[in-house]
Amino acid sequence: MFDQSKIHPVLRQPVVSRDGIRGIERPKHLMEAVEEDAEPLRSLAGMHVVSARQFDRQKIMQLARLAASYETQPDLIHPPLRGKILVSAFYEPSTRTRLSFESAWHRLGGDIMSITDPNTTGIAKGESLADVGEMFNNYGDVVVLRDNGEDSVYKMLDSLRIPIINAGNGIDEHPTQALADIYAILKWKPEFGNGGLPEEEKVTIGIIGTPNRMRTVRSLLLLLSLFSESIRKVFIVNPSFDVLDADQQEELERAGLKLQKVQKLRDILPEIDVVYINSIAWVGDSYETLTGDIKLTSESNLKKGAIILHPLARGEELDESLDGTAHNWYFSQARGAVFIRMALLTCLVHRINLVVDSPVEQLEDD
Repeated sequence: MFDQSKIHPVLRQPVVSRDGIRGIERPKHLMEAVEEDAEPLRSLAGMHVVSARQFDRQKIMQLARLAASYETQPDLIHPPLRGKILVSAFYEPSTRTRLSFESAWHRLGGDIMSITDPNTTGIAKGESLADVGEMFNNYGDVVVLRDNGEDSVYKMLDSLRIPIINAGNGIDEHPTQALADIYAILKWKPEFGNGGLPEEEKVTIGIIGTPNRMRTVRSLLLLLSLFSESIRKVFIVNPSFDVLDADQQEELERAGLKLQKVQKLRDILPEIDVVYINSIAWVGDSYETLTGDIKLTSESNLKKGAIILHPLARGEELDESLDGTAHNWYFSQARGAVFIRMALLTCLVHRINLVVDSPVEQLEDD
């Protein structure tokens, strides 16, 4: 008989979700709070998704509602993308985004072709991105592209006859990460999406990062501007004040966001309802991390009820001591990214009617 005492304690228990109520109940609450309207989703059919600027509040709310329906019942009886092929082209390293898209496509019943190294493609021989795009037309139904060049996705647009999704282009944008971020906020507080919240219920957001060099933060701020009526203030926390380009700040403030730059996190942390932290900024062909007091632990002076979001992967800025606390929404955020991408992909390939006409909640009755 083996010595059972030598078995790690975790191995003696069933695997359980770390999301708790955030895993199932929150999406249900969101579904109940948003009335279904398929028209904004139908308008996405066949569209390229390159920038957060392509979305309005109605599209986001309906995408979030569909994502919530997928999240509450992820085991689809009739996968809507059966027979469809995704070209997953990641020319820059990625774990979460690539696997999230591929998981989303598989869950919807589709097949995938993956490229994770441009040196294994014609690009290594000097083939243009426009020609690569022309070839993709013959191979798949949707392309997801990540590239460290800001203009790469744009170079493919004219030659593509299938939708392309920007999964991160240099320091420019990452629109579907921003959708996942907003989806997490809407699950936490569904009324955030209604607009016009009373002043005492408006949300204070703290973004720890460098908006003019972080594609995740750039896209998130653009989407947050659509919900400015529900936001009291957005703090931009960074040891440097050179974190927003002039035209970037002007665009956001014109859309209604009240922005305030601060250098020390501890000065405003007790005021923040939603803490979004990302300490890695793109600089040339490498990365830099924020310094100073940019670190959160279970000992940090967080506001009661505040949630923490992080696009991951994390470093020392987000301590593991927070993982078991109610402030941890970053795991739920990562989980939800699969379902918001499922919702978006369903729309892009003209399959939304299969879901709307046969709602996810009723599929088991078929």
